[in-house]
Amino acid sequence: MKRPARIGVFGGTFDPIHNGHLKAALAVGRRFGLEQILFVPSNIPPHKAREGMASARDRMAMVELALRRRSRFIASALEIRAGGRSYSIRTLRRIRRLHPRARIFFIVGTDAFLEIETWREWRSVLGESLFIVMTRPGVSLSEARRAPGAAYADRIRAVGRTERVREDWFFAFRIFLLPIDALPISATRIRRRVRDGRPIAGLVPAPVARYIREHGLYKS
Repeated sequence: MKRPARIGVFGGTFDPIHNGHLKAALAVGRRFGLEQILFVPSNIPPHKAREGMASARDRMAMVELALRRRSRFIASALEIRAGGRSYSIRTLRRIRRLHPRARIFFIVGTDAFLEIETWREWRSVLGESLFIVMTRPGVSLSEARRAPGAAYADRIRAVGRTERVREDWFFAFRIFLLPIDALPISATRIRRRVRDGRPIAGLVPAPVARYIREHGLYKS
């Protein structure tokens, strides 16, 4: 029997999308054999909304530019079209309706996963998809074991750096801890460098750097 399609969901503010996001997605996609990874910029993020954030339109445009010529990476405007505040549970349910037979993997950094209990309907979120929790600079991956509480302790699987991911794991476990060689890049650092008039070459794809410059983003 043919295995279900594997689709990754990579959400975030992407303010802006950067090379760290792309490298992480490549590593996750390769290890888990994902046919597609949907990059889903939030419309109004419930946890990170802030003054000076680039508009949803600008952030979506930068994601589209960054993903050009990357056939397995798809820029999705699902949350932006939905409007209002963006909640993972709503997004996952919409994706499930679009791909009812696929195996859905929600891709998240350790830092975000540590706040899982603050998410709307977080237990339902964990039930709607499998989670891939990946390394983030400055945060120990092992800390993620404690985030969802003792009830999930036996549903977490650490993936070794050279270990082959097996299909039968997806029936036994819900959360996978994946070590990757994460780039020490943050969107905060990029915005600060733009504001200070410093170059961002090498931190974001060239078309994204050009878009930021041409549209005067992050200047104040």
